[in-house]
Amino acid sequence: MPRWLGLDLGGTNIKSVVLDGDVVVDRATTATEAASGPAAVIDRLVDAGRAAIERCGPVDGVGIGVPGLFDAHTGEIEFLPNLPGLWRGQPIVASLVAGLGAPAAIINDARAFTLAEARIGAAAGASTVICLVLGTGIGGGVVIDGRLHFGRHGRAGEIAHQTIVPDGPPCTCGNRGCLEALATSGALARLAGRPDAAAVFAAASEGDEQAINAIEAAANHFGVAIANMITVLVPERVVIGGGVAAAGELLLAPIRAAVARHSVLVPPDWYEVVPAILGPDAGAIGAALWVSNGEADPAGEAERG
Repeated sequence: MPRWLGLDLGGTNIKSVVLDGDVVVDRATTATEAASGPAAVIDRLVDAGRAAIERCGPVDGVGIGVPGLFDAHTGEIEFLPNLPGLWRGQPIVASLVAGLGAPAAIINDARAFTLAEARIGAAAGASTVICLVLGTGIGGGVVIDGRLHFGRHGRAGEIAHQTIVPDGPPCTCGNRGCLEALATSGALARLAGRPDAAAVFAAASEGDEQAINAIEAAANHFGVAIANMITVLVPERVVIGGGVAAAGELLLAPIRAAVARHSVLVPPDWYEVVPAILGPDAGAIGAALWVSNGEADPAGEAERG
C-alpha cells in the first residue's frame, strides 16, 4: 500500500505523520527554531522528513502545510506572517523534493486541517463541511461535495475574514470588523482582562462574570460567521478545532446557541457543530492526504494560500 508523508510547518513545532492508506503509522514533533531563519527551518523540515522515512521506509509523496501564502506553480513561499525572516521566494517544495527524493505538494495549513477532519476526522462521511481552527489567529476551509473548495483564484474559504461588525476593530488583512479581529485568543483575553485564553476559561469555569461575558461575546461573533456560512452552504457538519477550541463545551455550547439564533432559515437539526477529533496532527495528516489523493494541481492552484 502506498505511504505518504505529511509535514506541518508551525511557528513553534514541525509536525510529521506517515499515512498508510488513511491510517497514521508514524507521528513526530520537531522544534521549528524559527529564529534560525528560513534556510535553517527548511533544512529542519527535510531532516524531519528523512527521520520519518528512516523509521517507516520510502514514501510515494510528501505534502507540506504552511501557515501563509505561496505560489503553487513554483512551490515558493510568498508570505509567512508568523515566522521571522525573509521567506518570500524560498523554494520550499523544490528543497523537499531534492532532500527526500519524492514528489511534493504544498497546501495552506488551515485547508490541510479542513481536509483531514472532513476526510477521516469529525466530519468523515459528510458531503459539505465547514471547518474553523481557533487560536492565535483563525483559519478555516470549506468542503463541497467531498472536495476542498478554493474558488477560481484559490482564495475561497477565508471564513475568518468575513465582516462581522462593520467599521469594527482593524484586522491584519486590512479590513475592519473581521471575525479574526474580534474573536482570536488574544481578543478574548483582552475582553476578559486575563493574560491568555486559558486563564479566561479557567476563570469562567469558576463563575467569573467578566470571563463568562467575554466568552459569550466571542461565541456570538463566531455564531454570526458560522450562521452566514450555514445559510449559504447548508453543510451537514461544522468542525471547530485549535487551541482555543480545547476549552470544549465552555466555548462550543454558546457557539451552538449563537449559531441557532442567527441561522433562522436552516433548522438546527440539519447540521451539527462538533469538535475536531484529530488533535494537533490534523494539519500534517491533511498535508499527507492532499498529496495522496492526487488533488494537488499546481497549474490550477497558483494562488492558494
